[in-house]
Amino acid sequence: MPCFLISFPSGEMQVADGEWDRVVEESHQVIRDAKAAGVYVFAGGIDESVPPVRVAADGAVTPGTYPQTARLEGGYAILDLPDRAAAEAWAARLATACRCPQELRQFGDDPESTRE
Repeated sequence: MPCFLISFPSGEMQVADGEWDRVVEESHQVIRDAKAAGVYVFAGGIDESVPPVRVAADGAVTPGTYPQTARLEGGYAILDLPDRAAAEAWAARLATACRCPQELRQFGDDPESTRE
């Protein structure tokens, strides 16, 4: 089955005052449901308090990012799903829970990266 990345930038969440605890519970419930369904691979948010670095082949570490990923932040979920329709359904559930539209991307098929 293909894996899908479902994500959103943290600044896109539209959470009303006093609703944050509900958003957290609802989003965690979607993840619990994904685990129960056997489709969960990984989920989490970027810790924006830890600055990113680039690590070269020789091990050299340089502060910062590539220009095109300078604003990489927010929440991410990777689910192993049978098809795009299923991925869209899970993305809609996360959009509801997180109070913002989700971006959906499919990972390319790579036999060496397949989970066992």
